[in-house]
Amino acid sequence: MAPKSKSLIGMNPPKFIIFAIAFGIAVTPTEPSLASDRPNILFILADDLGWADTTLYGHTNFYETPQLERLAERGMLLTRHYTSSPLCSPTRSAVITGQHPARTGFTTPGGHTPKVVLQAVAAKTGKADQKLAFLQPVTRLDTKYETISRRLKSEGYRTAHFGKWHLGSEPYSPLEHGFDLDIPHHPGPGPAGSYVAPWKFKHIKEAYPSEHIEDRMGDEIAAYLEEHQKAPNKPFFINYWQFSVHGPFNAKESYVEEFRSKVDPDNPQRSPTYAAMVKSLDDNIGKVLDTLDRLDLAKNTVIIFSSDNGGNMYNEVDGTYPTSNAPLRGGKGANWDGGVRVPGIAVWPGEIEAGSTSDEFVTSTDFYPTLLDMLSLKPSADQTFDGDSVLPIFKGDTIGDRSIFTFFPHSTGVPDTLPPSAAIYRGNWKLFRFFHDGPKGEHRHELYDLNNDIGETNDIASTHPERVEQMAASLDNFLTNTNALIPNYNPAYQPSSAKLETLGFIAGKNAVLSLENNQLIVEALDTKVNFELKTTAEPGDLTLAVHFTSTAPGRIDLRWAEEDVTPVYFKNRLVRSRNYPKSRKSTLILPFTAGATVTSFRIDFMQPAGTIQVEKIELQRHGTTEQSWTFEN
Repeated sequence: MAPKSKSLIGMNPPKFIIFAIAFGIAVTPTEPSLASDRPNILFILADDLGWADTTLYGHTNFYETPQLERLAERGMLLTRHYTSSPLCSPTRSAVITGQHPARTGFTTPGGHTPKVVLQAVAAKTGKADQKLAFLQPVTRLDTKYETISRRLKSEGYRTAHFGKWHLGSEPYSPLEHGFDLDIPHHPGPGPAGSYVAPWKFKHIKEAYPSEHIEDRMGDEIAAYLEEHQKAPNKPFFINYWQFSVHGPFNAKESYVEEFRSKVDPDNPQRSPTYAAMVKSLDDNIGKVLDTLDRLDLAKNTVIIFSSDNGGNMYNEVDGTYPTSNAPLRGGKGANWDGGVRVPGIAVWPGEIEAGSTSDEFVTSTDFYPTLLDMLSLKPSADQTFDGDSVLPIFKGDTIGDRSIFTFFPHSTGVPDTLPPSAAIYRGNWKLFRFFHDGPKGEHRHELYDLNNDIGETNDIASTHPERVEQMAASLDNFLTNTNALIPNYNPAYQPSSAKLETLGFIAGKNAVLSLENNQLIVEALDTKVNFELKTTAEPGDLTLAVHFTSTAPGRIDLRWAEEDVTPVYFKNRLVRSRNYPKSRKSTLILPFTAGATVTSFRIDFMQPAGTIQVEKIELQRHGTTEQSWTFEN
């Protein structure tokens, strides 16, 4: 059995007082207040946990989440729960402010980046190969917002944040947003270095060798609840934002080995490491529930469970993707349902029917106004919410026909990525708007019937023009009402990129592609630039020949994708060239063996920033050219 953490557990003074002193927070007991008869609140937010990553909906037979099932049995399971964004920081800002990322401008996970931006800015022009000009999003949650934590604190609640934040370090940390306590007080996008100690957190150290950070958070919350019971004159608001199951991808070795023996190679969910990470997430939900039960607090505690976005289908772990969101399409980083549809549970003993289910829409911006409604509190006079109180839904009723929205004015470049977009949901219908992606820079729309097409494979916009028009008008109203900043159409855009797309060339990391003087021009904006070449070639011994000149020296790394083989570009399908000089014509020959039909190449120029002029690329088999790419303007 693991030894107790030297923090809240068995310490005098307890760790939350140590933290409070360190950050200048008063935590001495106060006189009883009118808040004392209000329920406690526990908000649990998982990280990157997809709709199909739990046993709640019957879409996994590999992952194990008995504690989430236990939680759902105490309240309502939400079957159509959507986030405001397919990435973490935007959804987190929506949860804690009740305002949509479209309104706040917090539209990317930039809470850990060095640049502080409090107001989003849309450039008016861009480079010739970019259809849309750059949009600079917000990178910190401004303290001007009346967060749910600040409001509850003003109403007499004790407030504590445990786990991931990712909305900014001081002066934008949880401590500046209404929380009395923040453990581990870490601004990063995931655990510091590792889930399993040794860690790189600045403010906490492991209590025992190989301590798991999620176990530590569970222990800290349990100890906080113990301390709360010593002076229960105030209710608590605990914000438990789990690190799991965001990268880095590591876990308890005993759990990994347990799931390794259960792997089905034909199951798209087959990473034992990811399964072990899900188990640790679930374990500590159980630990918190056990503590609430033992201290007789559960009967007066509202519990909300959600996730910040869909499952990660694009990184590599155990030789495969972390997870699969099937039958949903896509995942984290794209506005497909795989990126924004997530598990959800609401518990309020005596008010929400135990073991109930709701098929009504619930979205990230709904939680703040709903919690106020539960407490019979009104929004502040100048407060704006983009969500609704869904308390009637939680009590088994409906709030009528309403629309919800997702907004992601960026493109991540992950497989199955989308152009910058927004989407509106109404009933069983989902309408995408792809900003300036149509002819002459007009917006383009796609329409899906999710009741009959859960995988979003059949765009039926052309056969339902009236519905498209109606939903597009509602989307217009939403974007106008939130003052949403969308990327501008780039007036300097040159459609030569359309020819490149026809040829199968797609710009990748740090690359800008264009056609000039019968050459493919690759502008390397930084080191390690790459592009993809979509094509088809039969398996066997092949050679790719690249004829080019570069302003900087380097080498080429060639990766290739094979049909029905994942991950797409894996390290065992890689060949490296010899080094090439700068400012001299070079022809590099890259031989490789394809075990299955080739579907694409990724060509990485491993060099400093500069310009690469590609004259021709040839695909050869046994000395004979099968395919050739030239670049006549």
